[in-house]
Amino acid sequence: MAALFPIDFSQPLNTLGQVGQEERTKEIKINDYKQSANEYSAVNKDAMSDGDSFGKGTGIFLDILNGGSSEDVTERKNQIKVNFYQTNKPYTTPSV
Repeated sequence: MAALFPIDFSQPLNTLGQVGQEERTKEIKINDYKQSANEYSAVNKDAMSDGDSFGKGTGIFLDILNGGSSEDVTERKNQIKVNFYQTNKPYTTPSV
């Protein structure tokens, strides 16, 4: 039967535990989006696509052509294929 009281799994802090605590504090990244100062929203500078590598949105509803980070914009430009159609070289129907 399951115990209904809280079980204490704590262990004494030894050398390995101390090293683990130090490494965890290095690995845990700091969240710079604080509720009081820099709340992450649609108007946050890190949310807007302004040429840096953070933002994705433009603030325009369903704008899929101008959004993205700097890497997204570069890759999108690399993916655009060249259309060789010009007014002085129109497409023609092959003759039989």
